Amino acid sequence: MQKLKQITLILLIIFPINALGQDFYDINKINTIELFFSQPNWDEILDSLYAVGDEERLVGTAVINGVQFDSVGVRYKGSSSYNPNRIKNPLSIKLDYLLEGQKIDDYGTLKLANVYKDPSFVREVLSYEIARKYMCAGRANFINVYINGDLIGLYTSDQCVDKFFLGNHFYSNGNAFFEGELTDDTPSNPVVVWGYLGPDSVSYYDYYALRSDSGWSDLIEFLDIFNNTPTSVEQVLDVDRHLWLLAFDILMVNLDAPINFGHNFYLYKDGSGQFNPIIWDLNENFGGFTMLIGVGPLNVTQMQQLSPFLNISNSNYPIINKILSDSTYKKRYLAHMKTMIAENFSNNWYRDRALEIQSIIDADVQADPNKFYTYSDFLNNIYNSAGFGPQSIVGLTQLMDARIAYLINHSAFQGAAPVISNVSYLPTNVPPSSNVCFSAKVEDANLVMLGYKQSIAEKFEKLQMFDDGNHSDGAAGDGVYGVSILVGASDGNYYIYAENDTAGMFSPERAEYEFYMLPVTADLVINEFLAINTTTVPDQNGEYDDWIELYNNSSSPISLNGYYLTDNEKDLTKWSFPNISIPANGYLIIWADNDTMETGLHANFKLSGYGEEIILSNPSQIIVNGVVFGQQTADISTGRYPNGTGLFIQMPPTFAAENDSGFGIEDGPSHLPKQFALEQNFPNPFAHSTTIKYHLPVKTEVSLKIYDITGRTVKTLVNGEKNAGSYSVNFDANYLTTGIYFVKLVAGKYKATRKLILAREGREFR
Repeated sequence: MQKLKQITLILLIIFPINALGQDFYDINKINTIELFFSQPNWDEILDSLYAVGDEERLVGTAVINGVQFDSVGVRYKGSSSYNPNRIKNPLSIKLDYLLEGQKIDDYGTLKLANVYKDPSFVREVLSYEIARKYMCAGRANFINVYINGDLIGLYTSDQCVDKFFLGNHFYSNGNAFFEGELTDDTPSNPVVVWGYLGPDSVSYYDYYALRSDSGWSDLIEFLDIFNNTPTSVEQVLDVDRHLWLLAFDILMVNLDAPINFGHNFYLYKDGSGQFNPIIWDLNENFGGFTMLIGVGPLNVTQMQQLSPFLNISNSNYPIINKILSDSTYKKRYLAHMKTMIAENFSNNWYRDRALEIQSIIDADVQADPNKFYTYSDFLNNIYNSAGFGPQSIVGLTQLMDARIAYLINHSAFQGAAPVISNVSYLPTNVPPSSNVCFSAKVEDANLVMLGYKQSIAEKFEKLQMFDDGNHSDGAAGDGVYGVSILVGASDGNYYIYAENDTAGMFSPERAEYEFYMLPVTADLVINEFLAINTTTVPDQNGEYDDWIELYNNSSSPISLNGYYLTDNEKDLTKWSFPNISIPANGYLIIWADNDTMETGLHANFKLSGYGEEIILSNPSQIIVNGVVFGQQTADISTGRYPNGTGLFIQMPPTFAAENDSGFGIEDGPSHLPKQFALEQNFPNPFAHSTTIKYHLPVKTEVSLKIYDITGRTVKTLVNGEKNAGSYSVNFDANYLTTGIYFVKLVAGKYKATRKLILAREGREFR
């Protein structure tokens, strides 16, 4: 088999395969995969491969939504969800197993879960949808699986945490990367989750699986500092991201997770040197797994009343007690849990969303011949327990309604949090390398902090804000806190955190995952680039190469003699400009094709479609402008909107011309009468999600949809009759690329449209 694999790889270097679909993980679309194996005993073979435990796979053909993929590799996966005596087992399908580059929507590996121990069918998909509001988490939807013509059943399809995932979320994918994984050889004594086991990497083999080429020394250094030098923990861990993960798992009683078991998580070291925990395997969230180590199986009441400080004093859980023992981290953790409760549970959003998801899959659940529960259980498990004995699974609202009541009455939730308002900065037009004064009105706080970073790929630095009259905060003691910092040559990201003796508060409340943006306007900027040019604009030799566009925001020409352009921060002088000028309010194109012998401006490097950096520096090798970007799309550029001054978003290419938001729907005048209202969404621009508000004076049929720049519907937020009143709807855009989108409200015969700006990937470097 190995010889065949090598031969096929050589062929695919010449003939790459990439089947592009339309949003493979769209929750509103149920995919279909048909697997065909030449071996009639395919199930027996897959069982034997699972028993061996290596990465060998059974090779077959897959037809996904009508598109054929040859030579895919299939194996069973899972632990308790796998059983050799059942036909519907979890599947791992590598589309690029033998054929390099064979993917669907850039996804090379498909992870399919068999919906074991979930009568409702929604636990995993709903859980990932909630998680994506607050942390880096995969996407998930549903897929019907057929093997050799027989329907096996309806599966959940979960995005693989692979290099594509890492590149999109962390702007790199080659650093130390581990999966928390307990092996068959793991000692039977209690696992010390995130414990330091000494300097020998062998000591960690039973607890972590290396998923990168190297990294054991990085992991050991992280665990050493995490356990033994707590004052330096933020050097090696994204603590805030970790707090979100702890709040998620404990709030939703996700006991098949590192808060209880030392598995079902990933750790990735980003470019700033911090390890980032990544949530994984949520099929038994919402009380689907009841075994609490050291206690035993929990009954429903015990799950409803699970302590928000689970294992905080347990020495086997450094993952919790090394963090929540810090008073500020503990308050930040509680603030995050309160945000999750308010946005998902107190308003019953989770229940309504669960019912919506069930309506999408209802017919497919009925048709599933191998589901583990009855169709009646499927309908009832949103509200009530379903199944019998060990297979009895608590209802979602049965668990969470009582759990939320327990938590909000818990003593830890009784403290009044600070109130943050009037967040602002001066000057409103920020020039590069200048001092910026941040301020905020804060009530009932004894500590106020500004979190700030100059690049999307950096970590937030924290600076204390003061109300003493000496920090651009107005008069001393007036409740306005301020701090001044020197910003660089690019857009920054910031948030405010405040705490008192009993509680903490963020602005925005989803920080650090969401944040405010500080646009910095320079005279000379990287304005647009195209990293995958296949059909747009050719160079003078007819070659479709990568290109970079500079723009001069000033009213005078700027000489570029002695300036440099590079794709590597460690080599700022990689390519130097000739004696050339860029005219006032003018554009300049540089071809990034590594072909300096051609006529014109051709840099000695190419751009990576998987993401990297572009840096412009002056003759003194001082960075003037730069951008870090993630995964790109063929023939879609990344550029500033508005032109020359705005944040980077993906858009149709505008080669040497003013950047445009695209084509199709335009932001037009409202056709709603005054008593109707479609308010401007907030925040806008936004990084991950935004809130859309509208008002209805009368009961009417309502449609609220999101469109992309081509006019394609990407999300239906509301569709049905609504009573008179004011409504607030969250739009989660984690699965979308950056760019211009439109929200359109149709209320009866009236309509209104507003423009949304999603700016996440590809912000300036520093």
